[in-house]
Amino acid sequence: MIKLNKKLSTVVMLSSLILMACGNGDGETAESTNNGNDNNTDETSVEAGTYFESLTVMAPTFETTAPPADNEWELNVEEVAGVDLDINWVPNSNYEDRMNVTLASTDIPELMVIQGKTPGFLNSAEAGAFWDLTDYLDDFDHLSTYNPDVLNNASVNGRVYGIYRGRDVMRHTALMRKDWLENLDLDVPETIDEYTEVLRAFTFDDPNGSGADDTYGLMESNIHAVLDVAHVWFGAPNQWAIEDGEFIPSFTTEEYKASLDWFKGLVEEGLVNPDFTTLSPDDLESEIFNGNGGSMVATYSNTMRLNNLFADSEGVERDDAHFMENTGTLRSPLDDQEYGFPTEGYAGFIAIPKTSVQTEEELIEVLGYLDNLSSADGLNALNHGIEGVTYEVNEDGYLVPIETEEALNLRAYEMGQISTYGDGMLEPVVVNPLQKERLRLMEMNEAAAVHNEAAPFVSETYTTRGQQLNEIISDARVLYVAGQISEDEWYAAVDRWFDSGGEQVIEEFNELYQEHN
Repeated sequence: MIKLNKKLSTVVMLSSLILMACGNGDGETAESTNNGNDNNTDETSVEAGTYFESLTVMAPTFETTAPPADNEWELNVEEVAGVDLDINWVPNSNYEDRMNVTLASTDIPELMVIQGKTPGFLNSAEAGAFWDLTDYLDDFDHLSTYNPDVLNNASVNGRVYGIYRGRDVMRHTALMRKDWLENLDLDVPETIDEYTEVLRAFTFDDPNGSGADDTYGLMESNIHAVLDVAHVWFGAPNQWAIEDGEFIPSFTTEEYKASLDWFKGLVEEGLVNPDFTTLSPDDLESEIFNGNGGSMVATYSNTMRLNNLFADSEGVERDDAHFMENTGTLRSPLDDQEYGFPTEGYAGFIAIPKTSVQTEEELIEVLGYLDNLSSADGLNALNHGIEGVTYEVNEDGYLVPIETEEALNLRAYEMGQISTYGDGMLEPVVVNPLQKERLRLMEMNEAAAVHNEAAPFVSETYTTRGQQLNEIISDARVLYVAGQISEDEWYAAVDRWFDSGGEQVIEEFNELYQEHN
């Protein structure tokens, strides 16, 4: 049963209740609550199928062949959702183009996966093409469990036009070779100062025992991940912050400049590979694996790939392999505090077009189905498949994948592309010690996450000229740390950013902030 609060009492009263399957076979209904709002105590109910016997869905696929309709996995998801799904799988490579064409047509699905705040989506949202869900999510058991920081990041000028597809919030770390730490009797660093000492030792203290001067402490590429992450670790804002009701860009802060000076010092001391302005990021892992460098700033996924490379080369089972180490967030040398560099916490969202879902009553029914899919049963059905077919649950409550041919074939169907967020999804058994440490660090560091305070706001100037403005700063910071421009020239680049439209961006962000606060 989809329950509605008094404010939604325009919904037609129906005498019968529905059984919304929750994947546990007991006919339990999926309900929403009024979340303790004393002013909304009366409830009405909507029977599933009142407006929709099925939902059309547009979603991306990364496979060369789209999943066949009504496959076993999809049928299982439909049972949990309580409604049939007619999914149009579109190749990811041209998804954005297809989305824009679809929105301009008369054949618009009830649910659309939107992959990001692209100009096409923003124009459609602000023109009223999608339902504003801001005031509805708290009325549902599972849709109300959103992470407020992530929901804010996914919003458009403070309004929610889609249910975000949740992703890991903390992914970045300084990773390093475990054998080099052991060879030099070093501990995993916890601060930037300690990390600097490790980089110095990896460069000058013969960590590989070759007797030659043939290593660099830090490997960096031309995407400059260190510069992206380190300024937050130093305590600078993550792109934008609000102080006294006004937006300030991170690169104008003392902490940001301190992070540049730190990296510039590493370069001058010879602790960084000299081709860091040109080296492809695709080559970073091989540089670590081949012993040219001992550390890099990247994601935990990079660490696990390197760990697997070492395991395979040494003939060690991957489950037992522990060849790398992660630091997670490093404490700032300025105040010894921890500041985490997060992702936005989402990868697009599921939006509901008004052309195909035309009334509030229809919207509530659709949200009820999405609420079912955001339950533990829904998340497991979407992301893991079918218990007993694609996975089992061990005695400790952990997921164990089934490795049959049927299971492997079903896993390519990517039903997780329409998964949102929620609690209770089964966690896989973790055996590898490095993976266990990774999960511990990700959870621990989330409390220190510094989110971009401008993420919800859409500045017209930044939308049209943001790339050029970003390049002014990104180019200048690389030239500065490489020693190719002076400090005065760095500040001149900052002034140029303001003069080239940056001042207008700040004014627009400030206006939007004042409008929504």
